[in-house]
Amino acid sequence: MKKLDTSNAQSLIYENDILKQTVLGGLKLEGLDRMRITLKVELIDSCRPPVRHNLDLYNDNQLEKFIRKLAEKFEIGTSLISISLSELTEQLENYRLEEIKKQDLEEVKINPLTKEEKQQAIAYLKGADLLKRTTEDLQQSGIQGEENNALILYLAMTSRKMSDPLSVICLAKSGMGKSYLMERVALCIPSNETKEHTQFSGNSFYYFKREEIKGTVFLIEDLDGAQAVMFPIRELQTKKRISKTVTMKDKQGQMRTVTLIVEGPVSVIGCTTREKIYEDNANRAILIYLDSSEAQDKRVMDYQKSRRAGLVEIQQELDIQTLLRNTQQVLEPIQVINPYAPLINIPKEDFKPRRTLPLLLNFIETITFYHQFQREQKVNETTGEVYIEVHPEDIELGFEVLKEVLFKKADELSGASRSFYEWLKDEKHPFINPLHNSGKGFYGSDIRKENRIQPRTLQRYLSELSSYGLLQITGGNKNTTGYTYKLNETKSFEQLKESINKQLEAVKTAVWDNYNSKTVSQ
Repeated sequence: MKKLDTSNAQSLIYENDILKQTVLGGLKLEGLDRMRITLKVELIDSCRPPVRHNLDLYNDNQLEKFIRKLAEKFEIGTSLISISLSELTEQLENYRLEEIKKQDLEEVKINPLTKEEKQQAIAYLKGADLLKRTTEDLQQSGIQGEENNALILYLAMTSRKMSDPLSVICLAKSGMGKSYLMERVALCIPSNETKEHTQFSGNSFYYFKREEIKGTVFLIEDLDGAQAVMFPIRELQTKKRISKTVTMKDKQGQMRTVTLIVEGPVSVIGCTTREKIYEDNANRAILIYLDSSEAQDKRVMDYQKSRRAGLVEIQQELDIQTLLRNTQQVLEPIQVINPYAPLINIPKEDFKPRRTLPLLLNFIETITFYHQFQREQKVNETTGEVYIEVHPEDIELGFEVLKEVLFKKADELSGASRSFYEWLKDEKHPFINPLHNSGKGFYGSDIRKENRIQPRTLQRYLSELSSYGLLQITGGNKNTTGYTYKLNETKSFEQLKESINKQLEAVKTAVWDNYNSKTVSQ
């Protein structure tokens, strides 16, 4: 049997002593239960025109009709044609299997660490002030500002190796480069354990191999382009697996029912401008608000200019990224037990404590996991399973890093409206300062003179603040001058923060008292 010519993947040629058969457009690799092709068949050493036809080589009815058609056109026996097509089918099967194997081999693989690299990574993880050094190194890797947010993202991506990974939604104004921070942090994670996508079809998640995405970080540049897969993403976060029943044709052309199962868990990192739309997913994820201040704009632009001027040590950034990736490779999956979990309470101001508590506990366990080389390994005497325990320091660090997130979850306003309201309260604005406006109130147009904000966005903020009683309409006309507003005296956000801080301090005190009493008794 002669060999299939695969030099051109879009024109596969199999030629024997009788027929030359060309598969036009190549061969689809998916769907091993079928072999649908466009075939061009020519009779060797003949002036007869070639025959072109679409058919499934696994469909006996189509194949028999095609053989009879070729026999009639070329005036040769059907047995010779049948043998030639059988040889072609076998060659195509072998080719397809080889190509599938190549694809598997071509998947990004990370070279194992050298002994020196492994020692360096472990020494890094054993060092004091691990989170502080990691925060500093993330900045040195090319990230500008966003220290706390970058650390949250890095720890969330680290949690992919745990049984209950964290997910994060990054919220920012349009044009702020939402995905930039996510992408820069992802450079510090082994590339074979991240998948970056901009858009998904409705069923795309169900056609991964059963364990292909297990323990993977999914980076979604814009959640608006992934609305079709919000449900499977939520299921992967909550149930750690998704399944779907579909009908497929077998080799005989008969329909049969197949259940597609994809195993999790996965860590999902997504970006969006629309906070309210993703509220259901936000309940399963940590929400972080990217810095939109003028100071942050300046940091980013200064870095961009320095980089273009050749003033940035690019190799130093790459070396730090490599070191952080190496630390990720030496981290091993291990169970984390939190003996202080019964003492941890969510601030009473939180609107959804049942959702917030698991996120907080998971984040604390992730910090412990990241410190695994600094925590004593213990063995469960019943099951023999090795585990490490949460230390009170991990709880303190968790509270410190997630403090702003807890503040936001306790706030009745959205993050964008809160920022606008805090800006609005500043009495340096002439339209707010009673010395300037004599208490007459202010118009939306007064705000736009000081803050270049889109009219629709401004109306949304004013409407939300009015709904919560933070603004009062004092006059004006909707269709002519617009309404006039004044600020109402309400419990300040600073008071809310103070209340939450007191509650967190009480939890930390209880945890340390429990830890110290155990230490003394031992």
